[in-house]
Amino acid sequence: MQLTFLGAAGEVTGSSYLVETGNVKFLIDCGMFQGGCEADKKNRTAFKFDPKTIDFVLLTHAHIDHSGLLPRLSAWGFRGPVYCTAATADLLQVMLKDSAYIQEKEIEWRNKSRRHSRFTQDLAPLYTVTQAEALLKQLHCIDYNTEINPHPAIRCCFRDAGHILGSSIIEVWIKQQAGHKKIVFSGDLGKPGHPVVRDPTIIQQTDVLLIESTYGNRLHRNMTDTLDELVHAVNNTLIHKGGNVIIPAFTVGRTQDILFLLVDLYRQGKLGEMEIYVDSPMARAATEITLKHLSLLDKESTNALQWMSGNAQKPRIHFVHDIEESMQLNHMKHGIIIISASGMCDAGRIKHHLKYNLGRPECSILITGFQAARTLGRRLVDGAKQVKIFGQEVRVRAAIYTIGGLSAHADQADLLNWLGHFQKMPEKIYVVHGELSNSTILVTAIQQKFNWTASIPEHLSVVTL
Repeated sequence: MQLTFLGAAGEVTGSSYLVETGNVKFLIDCGMFQGGCEADKKNRTAFKFDPKTIDFVLLTHAHIDHSGLLPRLSAWGFRGPVYCTAATADLLQVMLKDSAYIQEKEIEWRNKSRRHSRFTQDLAPLYTVTQAEALLKQLHCIDYNTEINPHPAIRCCFRDAGHILGSSIIEVWIKQQAGHKKIVFSGDLGKPGHPVVRDPTIIQQTDVLLIESTYGNRLHRNMTDTLDELVHAVNNTLIHKGGNVIIPAFTVGRTQDILFLLVDLYRQGKLGEMEIYVDSPMARAATEITLKHLSLLDKESTNALQWMSGNAQKPRIHFVHDIEESMQLNHMKHGIIIISASGMCDAGRIKHHLKYNLGRPECSILITGFQAARTLGRRLVDGAKQVKIFGQEVRVRAAIYTIGGLSAHADQADLLNWLGHFQKMPEKIYVVHGELSNSTILVTAIQQKFNWTASIPEHLSVVTL
């Protein structure tokens, strides 16, 4: 039995792991790499296996760095089922088609630029909307805490990971002559007490563990300080400086978190009247999907929804539909909050809002999630004085706030606490889904706290289980 680390090994994006035995071959996740030219090259590289030979895929959640290459896998010949929770399937109906649309438009823009240079052959998108729609027909919905047998030699169960709506920890039992070998894939683990979703499920036993390490090197700011900074950023910008607040946010998870917090802070009297524009058709759809799965939400979110439905005096939330409406926001110079995608500022409508607001000192940019290396969002966090957007240099004069406590990922303490519930050390622990330095620090922390041995796999490395 072999395990191949196809992505998220020594880096955050591109989550994908191939499990092979003599009888079956399957993937856990098939994510897109994100972050500049190198990521694009990886996405365009041929799969390290024949997609036709994959029996099935187990999907931890809907974020594009975990699901974004599924349509390409299907287009290249994969015809098996993709197992995921019902909420994940609902989100993918929106996210993968949106991803394909963005790629088609980005390639269209790049090809126009190439035609003015020495390049004569057009590039093709990673996949098209039509190919994304074909993949969606291969989704099979699975309930939390229900064991399934996607193959006679395989048993698996999806547990709530508390990261985003529908996110899962996946337990997999593989039948062997000597018994069963159990592998746990943590997916992206959420932070206990995080808004909207429930806390991550505790797992107590496994033979092999793959654990994420996005924030394995640090502790998040506590929620009290985080909310104080959020209140200061919004009030200082809207009331005192008279500018706009721009919030790059993942359309699934982070956008709903921010909406909940803004409403709740208004309800507490900490924020005043607000005009909030959610500029993403996908974010509207994701919010509607969230409301469809009320049983998956935590108590605080349910209470906030009940308050919203029963009060006329509440924040005004506008969901922006078409491009014309989005463009009108660029003429609104003060007093609004714009929440838009992508969360790492590398694609979508957020780039337009940054172009029109970054150069204005009265405005603020609120970074509320992880920014992968080489993304536009990462350059802003790292203090860039000037950035390039749509081929034009834009000065950074707006205030940049990093609201780290809103992360939907567990921090180092949360990860160690989750590990502490295992009854004994797994035979093998692989630390994945983190920049190399972050993963290395988590490996050391695991050794110091538990005296357990963990390792960081290299990209495309193969281990025998």
